[in-house]
Amino acid sequence: MVTTISDLTDKLDTYLDTEQVETVRRAYYCAEQAHVGQTRRSGEPYVTHPLAVANILADMHMDHQSLAAAMLHDVIEDTEVDKLALSDQFGPTVAELVDGVSKLTQFEFQTQAEKQAENFQKMAMAMARDLRVILVKLADRLHNMRTLDVLEVDKRRRIAKETLEIYAPIANRLGMNDIRIEFEDLGFSTLYPMRARRIQAAVESIRGNRKALVANVEKQIAEQLRKDGVTARVIGREKHLYSIYQKMRSKSRSFTEIMDVFAFRIILNSPDDCYRTLGSIHSLYKPRPGHFKDYIAIPKANGYQSLHTVLFGMHGVPIEIQIRTEEMEQMANNGIAAHWLYKANNQDASVGSHVRARQWVQGLLELQQNAGNSLEFIENVKIDLFPEEVYVFTPKGKILELPLGSTAVDFAYAVHTDIGNSCVGCRINRRLAALSQPLKSGETIEIITAPGANPNPVWLDIVATSRARSQIRHYLKQLKTGEAVELGQRLLNKALTSFDQSFDDVGAKKIAALVNKSGAQDFEQILEEVGLGNRVAFLTARQLLDIQEDAEVNDMAIGHREKPLVIAGTEGMMINFAKCCNPIPGDNIGGHITAGRGVVVHTADCRNYQELQHNDKEGRGVVLGWHQDVEGEYRVELKIEVEQQRGIIASLANKISSLDGSIESIKVEERDAKSSSIHIFLAVNNRIHLARVIRRIRVLKSVVKVERVKR
Repeated sequence: MVTTISDLTDKLDTYLDTEQVETVRRAYYCAEQAHVGQTRRSGEPYVTHPLAVANILADMHMDHQSLAAAMLHDVIEDTEVDKLALSDQFGPTVAELVDGVSKLTQFEFQTQAEKQAENFQKMAMAMARDLRVILVKLADRLHNMRTLDVLEVDKRRRIAKETLEIYAPIANRLGMNDIRIEFEDLGFSTLYPMRARRIQAAVESIRGNRKALVANVEKQIAEQLRKDGVTARVIGREKHLYSIYQKMRSKSRSFTEIMDVFAFRIILNSPDDCYRTLGSIHSLYKPRPGHFKDYIAIPKANGYQSLHTVLFGMHGVPIEIQIRTEEMEQMANNGIAAHWLYKANNQDASVGSHVRARQWVQGLLELQQNAGNSLEFIENVKIDLFPEEVYVFTPKGKILELPLGSTAVDFAYAVHTDIGNSCVGCRINRRLAALSQPLKSGETIEIITAPGANPNPVWLDIVATSRARSQIRHYLKQLKTGEAVELGQRLLNKALTSFDQSFDDVGAKKIAALVNKSGAQDFEQILEEVGLGNRVAFLTARQLLDIQEDAEVNDMAIGHREKPLVIAGTEGMMINFAKCCNPIPGDNIGGHITAGRGVVVHTADCRNYQELQHNDKEGRGVVLGWHQDVEGEYRVELKIEVEQQRGIIASLANKISSLDGSIESIKVEERDAKSSSIHIFLAVNNRIHLARVIRRIRVLKSVVKVERVKR
């Protein structure tokens, strides 16, 4: 165990040159001096922490810049030394690494969740510049987890929860299996100490009984491989505590059922040996159908490669086998960190896990740009951190890897954002299929696009990837903003006419003065707020014209406000139709500007609308009229009282369909044995269309009464 800088430098001498080791030594003495007088909760000098972090990275054979950053990772945050001073002494690369790992200490946060999200967002941006930031952070978190015992219970539990939710999945995403396992077991024993102790005791109680069987299977496998001329290492694997606990919970299995499975790893020299070994093992024990996975041909998202198979062993005992090369073993345990090991050995630096990690981090940046705030960003990241993959093909045979539960919409956005935005349908294995259908491994997906098509808000409920979700939200946000600006301009122009003015009369000076006075970024932001209902058009017009409030002005404005704002029903997300009265073209209508929703349209005789108008102190009411060429379908509710008769619903549906009415839903209320009330929700074009439907329904013999429902 490393306890001094001399112990560490002895370890570093085995793979770094003298000058690089000296850089790490200088970083240690700089940290020791900067943290002088500071101690950890355990009472040890603070510098023992960065030394331990550097030692964790040394075990991964990380480069000297990462080790120097590990030594200095708390200096900017906890001491007087700043980034510029570090850059002067150790170069800009080390200074950037340290800055990327440092927390945000200069801002105040409303909640712990917001603080966590902001810190992670900053770290993600630093990762995009240099992936080593996350490796230093993982090593820092690992040592903190190893020394949690000295903290208060609440703080221990918070750190453990954060580790299980974010840092363990990140380690997994980067292929760093050893660190992931330690994170999970340490977090589990902190969050659920009683459960961890019971599972540990149960594992130890059966260990003796398993030893003989494990040794016997190992011996049989080794003999079979020797007979086939394959050189290999055979290792019996034990499941770690958190893995056992998760399987017990997710699969509703008992401890005994999970521990009945024996696991082995076979380490070989080449991929060719892996496939030969698979044949040998299958000749020794019968394979279990449907339990073979080839992660060598198709690696996991984190670069993991191995052959997996499940066999029927002696006495029918299930045996899990992982077959991989020494290089794959190194990748499986150290993941992205193995990249620097290979780079140090002058091998190809473009290691698979490193390339995949870079792609993942670039995806994080895209999420960050599209997220409304840091909490939305971290929510998307968490979705992205737990992938159980499916592998699907493009029509040209390219393999795409997506999380389990992904749909064609996820596939479309994985191919390209523009494909996702213009997607209207899909073919799965050359057959038309629903966009909401979950994809299965091996399927070939073809996306059907159409010019002018837009993402559907309903897609947010069917997508599984954070990329698709963030792109859809981003598009809808932009769409809503554009529509809000356009509506705001119409509302403000209408308000200006109440003072016999228009935009042309106002002039740039008055607009600039309003922008400056309101603290907005520009006039477009003011128009957006008007359109969204966060700012009242009439009051904004008065501010724009610099008119003081008085009774005469109000009377004049009210007199001029009666000219209606014309709507065509195609304005988009900022014109919404009230569900209480379901207005349709031909109805007398009025609107109420509601914060965040724009104009909500009601029928003029709607009780809710009349109440809103009565209490309207800010001038949020707006007179509306229908455009003469209004198009589209509008929802309406009919209540039909009928005498009980077999087939009445079918008869009603036929009558409505014959007049091109589109039925959305039907609800039946039985009043007594002889009569019922049927509520039909249907889509019509206008009042004339609705009147024709009602007339056609009334001629049915069983129909007693038909009325339109307004709640």
